[in-house]
Amino acid sequence: MVDELETKEDWTPVKAPAQEVFLHLPSQWKIPRVGDIIEGTVLKKLGSVVFIDLGFATGIIYGKEYQEGRDILKLKEEGEALVTKIVELENEEGYIELSVREAGREKFWKEAATLLAEKTPLNLKALEANRGGLVFEWNGTKGFLPLSQLSQAHYPRVEGGDKARIFEELQKLVGTEFAVHIITIDPKEEKLIFSEKGSEPNEIKEKLVKYALDSEYEGEISGVVEFGVFVKLEEGLEGLVHISELDWSLVENPSDLYKVGDKVRVKIITIEGDKISLSIKALKPDPWKEVKLEKGDIVQGIVTKLNKYGVFVKLADYGGLSGLSHISEFGTLQKMKDTVEVNKQYPFQVVVFQPDQHKLSLAFLGKEQTEVLEAPEDKKE
Repeated sequence: MVDELETKEDWTPVKAPAQEVFLHLPSQWKIPRVGDIIEGTVLKKLGSVVFIDLGFATGIIYGKEYQEGRDILKLKEEGEALVTKIVELENEEGYIELSVREAGREKFWKEAATLLAEKTPLNLKALEANRGGLVFEWNGTKGFLPLSQLSQAHYPRVEGGDKARIFEELQKLVGTEFAVHIITIDPKEEKLIFSEKGSEPNEIKEKLVKYALDSEYEGEISGVVEFGVFVKLEEGLEGLVHISELDWSLVENPSDLYKVGDKVRVKIITIEGDKISLSIKALKPDPWKEVKLEKGDIVQGIVTKLNKYGVFVKLADYGGLSGLSHISEFGTLQKMKDTVEVNKQYPFQVVVFQPDQHKLSLAFLGKEQTEVLEAPEDKKE
């Protein structure tokens, strides 16, 4: 194919030197290998064939490699520099076969790796939304920002975690410019993952300076979600109270306790970058330290949740402590569901009580006992 082109043009490219010739290249020349990224000059464009001057020989881009890189090649004029990748040192026609697309991808992923290592911020606009997060584009490649990697400022505040409503909120962010950074790359899978956490403007980080660990602050509930509540400490600065930090007792739904606009007092338990983690329960007495229970004690408990592990029980008379009655107490999941109901009270017996580990295991005593047993005075909260 190339020979036919040579007969039409008064020009002959220099074919690749034999392998032994490479060994005798001048010291300033690196011995080329398949996979090397190499820069040359566009020597000649003949239809769908492009010859590249590599200095020691002529490279060629044609066939599949031309088709994949034609958008780039069409913009290049003879005499312009071009970065390519060696895909074959000597093809059937004796030329060094090159790829411009693969060189571009190689360069792209190397740059992405550098940005990942240095956590370099990028200002990108959200192109589209899906139920899992937002899609961005960087240097011609689309990347994904998962919902979990949104900053608190942009995280959808949807009570109950309704997925359809979360998707609606994400769609509102399309077209918005975000400060993000790369957290995961996978060249083989063409995977590029972004995060907004830690990439916020400097003014947020400047506000954090006046907040200290283990200190208490007044705040206002700015969002209620399935995994906790967001608390506004000041304009433009929020922290998250995870569901596990709302109360010492088991919380199933944060919206049962709080609503947007509620004033709360919180304690800062961690500050990581721009992320503030708060606690409400840390400012309440720890019932695990105050309640006195012993193995064998009979207690009344309200069933709060059923799952494959067993029955979760709240002891209202003992500071609201939560314990577990293992599924083995009932035999099977179905038998458990047939025996007890959520929000109903039943008698249990303490099997294990380890307050230092916040562990309470209970034995189910039977559904026929429904009257509330009076807890001994010295064991009440």
